[in-house]
Amino acid sequence: MKPSNMFNTDDRAVSPVIGVILMVAITVILAAVIGTFVLGLGDSLGDSQPTAQIDADISIVDDTTATLSVEHSGGDSIDTDALRVVVTDSNDNTAENTSVFPSRFSVGDTSSADFTTSGTDAEEVRIRIIHKPSDSILLDRTTEIEGLGTIDGDQTLTFS
Repeated sequence: MKPSNMFNTDDRAVSPVIGVILMVAITVILAAVIGTFVLGLGDSLGDSQPTAQIDADISIVDDTTATLSVEHSGGDSIDTDALRVVVTDSNDNTAENTSVFPSRFSVGDTSSADFTTSGTDAEEVRIRIIHKPSDSILLDRTTEIEGLGTIDGDQTLTFS
């Protein structure tokens, strides 16, 4: 009688275990890749929002003119063609830039643009500065300015 061998030395018994481990690893990797793109995380790898401290203020020049001043107080330097500046009054009249600032917008830079108004009542205005490539809002401020009046129709802001 042949003695029984307690250990299986047959290589065919080991290969199904390795196959199962490989299949589980492939499944986990595929689930991670598909999940990344389904949840939209793959799209966010493109343009990212700059980190910048930007301040904006409106001052009244005279009965029909106001000036929007934009100041870069800190953070990343921004390509000026990437910025969209929109001033909206409570009647949805807007003043918006269609051209770029004169140069790259860096820390310490200030740029201003005039727009026309009518009336002298206190007017609530919303100032938004949007980074166009990432479609993110860098500044969104609503403020009431005494004596501003309403923005005369839709206007173009030309920064200097």
